[in-house]
Amino acid sequence: MNINLTIESLESWGGNTGRPLIISGPCSAETEEQMLSTARQLKTHGIGIFRAGIWKPRTRPNQFEGVGSIGLKWLRQVKNETGMMTAVEVANVKHVYEALKMGVDILWIGARTSANPFSIQEIADSLEGVDIPVLVKNPVNPDLDLWIGAIERIAGAGITKLAAIHRGFSSSEKTIYRNAPKWELVIELRQRLINIPVICDPSHIAGRADLVCSVSQQAMDLGHDGLMIESHPEPVKALSDSKQQLTPDETAALIKNLIIRSGRTDNAKYTALLMELRSKIDSLDDKILSVIQKRMDIVKEIGITKKMNNVQILQTDRWTEILETAKEKGSSKGLSNEFIEKLFNAMHQESISVQTEILNSVMD
Repeated sequence: MNINLTIESLESWGGNTGRPLIISGPCSAETEEQMLSTARQLKTHGIGIFRAGIWKPRTRPNQFEGVGSIGLKWLRQVKNETGMMTAVEVANVKHVYEALKMGVDILWIGARTSANPFSIQEIADSLEGVDIPVLVKNPVNPDLDLWIGAIERIAGAGITKLAAIHRGFSSSEKTIYRNAPKWELVIELRQRLINIPVICDPSHIAGRADLVCSVSQQAMDLGHDGLMIESHPEPVKALSDSKQQLTPDETAALIKNLIIRSGRTDNAKYTALLMELRSKIDSLDDKILSVIQKRMDIVKEIGITKKMNNVQILQTDRWTEILETAKEKGSSKGLSNEFIEKLFNAMHQESISVQTEILNSVMD
């Protein structure tokens, strides 16, 4: 179901909000000088929004958990000296009140907090009647409804300057990333919340400075509206997430080298060619659906046969054989194993559902 929230464009936020919107600064506020040094350098590169973590929720105690409220004074000094807008993470109502009192321009809600509807609702209630941009990071786990629910709760407080932050998801799969991007979930988010701006946090997705650039480019290629990039004057000395932070100069170089592609073009030849290619896709999609329908008709016959002979639905050996054969054939056609597994697992699950229904039905 598509949800149409009342959301103002990023341009209404003020500051440097062209595409891509850039928010940058250290993972954690450490000292006033570190904050000012980073902000001054970022400002010279044209970056208009400065971020810093003041309260740092950690998985385990006895780790650096942020400098606390004093960091808000440093943020205000950054704003006064550089003219940059400031952004900070809030995890509870106390954080919201303190940040608003100190004139912070943008609030963001972290992945742990967005996973807790109780916390989100309390924060939403505290924002009633406040006109401030709020960014909502995706929950730690890949739960799209939880992410949408968090955004809806903030929107329900009357917040219209609203955006989602894509920071990747925890996963048991071993990848090169700290958090799996799962780009398909962001695509679905934009399909369901049709006017939500999406800002990518490539630092938390990558977990490594050398991957931040490629993640940022992929985000731009997929139509993300902005980037939140962690930047520190001396990343190796950072008190948190040192491996994923860039220097301000590296951040500027990343932004300069981004290829920003338009969502549309007035080129008539391009439009004509695209329409022709899409027509071919539509025709092939019709054929694919017809073949799947025929496959499911056979599945129904198999289900009836199993029921008549009192045979269980799941045949593990047969399914393993189908999947391995499909991956082998798919590989020879240039299709990835991951794609084949997703495609055939979806068909297999539907086949099980169909056969289960048949098994539980009363036959004439």
